[in-house]
Amino acid sequence: MRMGLAGILFDKDGTFVDFDATWGAATYDVMRLMSGDDGAALDRIAAAMHYDLGTRRFRPTSPLIAGATKDYAHLWAEALRRRHDPALIEEMNRRFADETLRALTPIGRPSDVMAALQRRGLRLGLATNDSEASGRAQVAALGLDAHMEFLAGYDSGHGAKPDPGMVLAFAAYLGVPPESIAMVGDSRHDMTAARAAGAVAVAVLTGPATREDLLSEADHVLDGIEDLPALVDMLART
Repeated sequence: MRMGLAGILFDKDGTFVDFDATWGAATYDVMRLMSGDDGAALDRIAAAMHYDLGTRRFRPTSPLIAGATKDYAHLWAEALRRRHDPALIEEMNRRFADETLRALTPIGRPSDVMAALQRRGLRLGLATNDSEASGRAQVAALGLDAHMEFLAGYDSGHGAKPDPGMVLAFAAYLGVPPESIAMVGDSRHDMTAARAAGAVAVAVLTGPATREDLLSEADHVLDGIEDLPALVDMLART
């Protein structure tokens, strides 16, 4: 394990935001709003998103779980019989930002965890495949903006995970090598981005992925972000 961590870059959904409680509810409302009174269109979007309308939860194979809007907007265009164009993506981003903010549910007490990490001298950032505007709104709503000095969404100009651009941008922002950054997330996309950048890959089991899904890509697998201060303390002793 590399030593000398300078910063921790967090994923958002499934890491410190409850994915099912937030995105399960919000996605149903966005699908309903965008399909209007067309029940068949609602069914088509749900099928494309691998979303169970009965439980209002995603199946593990959903393209929405780790993807950015631009990655699955073409599926919505096909389901809605609309053009796949920037106007559709803009509307999806806007509606998802509104509805996820309404349904926003944290996992535990992320502010306490982040404060504990800052007391250990670590600088913190966010790398999300959500839009930057939505990420900023949710961070502010959870009272985390005082902890996060860097924030990147899929549309911030650094690319989207699993590409390493966000991790490299955070390292450049801090003026440190990527190996002194830990990327913390709940998906293989997060772990792949970390490894491609040369950063430390730390997986948490608070999202849809299982330990088995993440073990081969992660340097460390934790139950949740509340275990991060102990991990940092352990690494400092090695």
